[in-house]
Amino acid sequence: MILIIGGAYQGKLDYARQQFQLSISDILDCTQLTSELCQKPLTAKCIYHYEAYIEQCLLANIEPQTAFSPDQIVIADDIFCGVVPIDSHLRAWRETCGRTLTALAIDAQSVIRIFCGLPLKVK
Repeated sequence: MILIIGGAYQGKLDYARQQFQLSISDILDCTQLTSELCQKPLTAKCIYHYEAYIEQCLLANIEPQTAFSPDQIVIADDIFCGVVPIDSHLRAWRETCGRTLTALAIDAQSVIRIFCGLPLKVK
C-alpha cells in the first residue's frame, strides 16, 4: 500500500493520478460515504479522503479499515497538526486519524508527503 498525506489542497490527488495513472473509476472519494457504507471493505485502487472515512467510522462506532492490498493507494489530509479543537468529537477524530495513519505508515510500502504540489518521500 502507498500512503500519501499532506495538507488540504496541496495536490495529493493530482500527484497520485499522474504518478499511478489513475482514472476516475479507480478513485473512491470517502467524503461521499455514509456510516452504513463504512461497514463495507474499501477495495478501490485509490482511497481518497481517508480522514473522512475515519470520521464516519467514529460516528458509527466502527474500527476503520487499516488492512489494504499492496496495490492500493490511500490519500489523507493532514488534520492532526495545528490548534487542538475544543470540540470533543473533533479532538477524537484528530487523535484517531493520527494514530490510524501512524499504523498505516508502518505497514506501507511507501509514504509520500505532498507540500505545495511537491512530493517528499518519507518512507
